[in-house]
Amino acid sequence: MTDQEYGDGTRAVRAGLPEPVKYEPTLPGPVFAAHFHLPGEPTGPYTYGRDENPTWTHLERAIGELEAPGEEGVETLVFASGMAAISAVLFSQLKAGDAVVLPTDGYQALPLLHEQLRAYGIEVRTAPTGDDAQLSVLDGARLLWIETPSNPGLDVCDVRRLVREAHAAGALVAVDNTLATPLGQRPLALGADFSVASDTKGMTGHGDVLLGHVSCRDPRRAAEVRRWRKIVGAIPGPMEAWLAHRSLATLQLRIDRQCSTALALARTLAERADVTGLRYPGLPDDPSHAVAARQMRRFGPVVSFELADRERAERFLEGLRLVDDATSFGGVRSTAERRGRWGGDAVAEGFIRFSVGAEDPEDLIADVLRALDEAGNTD
Repeated sequence: MTDQEYGDGTRAVRAGLPEPVKYEPTLPGPVFAAHFHLPGEPTGPYTYGRDENPTWTHLERAIGELEAPGEEGVETLVFASGMAAISAVLFSQLKAGDAVVLPTDGYQALPLLHEQLRAYGIEVRTAPTGDDAQLSVLDGARLLWIETPSNPGLDVCDVRRLVREAHAAGALVAVDNTLATPLGQRPLALGADFSVASDTKGMTGHGDVLLGHVSCRDPRRAAEVRRWRKIVGAIPGPMEAWLAHRSLATLQLRIDRQCSTALALARTLAERADVTGLRYPGLPDDPSHAVAARQMRRFGPVVSFELADRERAERFLEGLRLVDDATSFGGVRSTAERRGRWGGDAVAEGFIRFSVGAEDPEDLIADVLRALDEAGNTD
C-alpha cells in the first residue's frame, strides 16, 4: 500500500499483506523454521531463523506502513518485547564516553537501563518530560530519548521542538511511542530518528503477545539496530509475529473506541470531588493538551488520577467488576492498577493508572462510579 490517502482503518486492515496468490491465504500462516534451504552462496532474504523470517517480514512491512504511510525507505524491525526494542536502539547507538538523555518519568524499567549504560561507561542524564525539560541537559549528548505521553503520568513534550534542538546539537532522537501507537502519533513525521514501541500494549491489544519494534529512515541506523538484534538474539517467535499482524487489522477500531471512552471517563472523573490529579491529554484543560493537540491525532486509552490514599485506591480496584487489576495497558479489556505497588514510579500511594478497553462506555463508566462510591463508604 503506497497511497497515503487511505484512511487509518483501511491501512490497518491491509497493511503488510503479500500480493494475492490463487488458493493461498490472504495472510499466510506463521513460518516455523530455524533454517532454510540454502544451496550455493548464502545470499537471499532467508538464510537462518535468527536473522530473518517471512512472518516477521509481513509484520515489519505492516508496521512500517502505519508508522510512515506512503513513504519509501522506512525500515522496521520487530523484537521479542518492548524492552528488547528499547535496548537495541540504546546499545547499538551508544558507546563508552557518550552521553544519553532519558526521562525521569518514563517507563518503570528505564532505571535498570541506567545501571547497565553506566556500567558500559555511558553518561546518563535525566530530566522530566513536561515543559520540554530534557533540553536543559542536552548539551553534548549523543542521543535524546523521549517518551510522550509519559507512562504513567501522561505528561507530553513538544517532539518537533526537541528534535530541532537535538539535531542542531548533533544528537539523535528516539521516541517511545508505546502509549500513542502510530495511529495516535507518528514520531518519524515529527522528525525523530527512531520510533520505538512495546507492541505488547495497544498495537496488538489483546494481552496475549509480547512484542516490540523499531522504525527508522536511515538505512545505516537500521543496519546497526539489526546487527544488535542478531547479536543478542532478541527475536520474536513466528507465532507471536503472526498473532500481532492479525491483531493490527482491528487497531483503528480498537483505538477509536478506547480513546472516545477514555475521554468520556476523564470528563466524568473531573466532576468527582474524591478524584484529584486527573490527567488525560485529550481534556481541553489538561496541562499537556495544547502541545498534544499539535502533534497527536488520537490521545490514547490511558487516564491517570489519584485517590486519597493507598487503602482507598485498593478498595476502588477491588470493587471494579469490568476492569482487571493488571499492569499492562492498551488492551481490549480495561485494566487498572495502583502504580505505587511497584516502587519504581514517583507517584502517590493512591495513584491509579487506568487503561480503557473496548467495553460499552456506559457500562464501564457506571462500574467505575459504583466502585468509587463503595471505596469511599467505609461504614
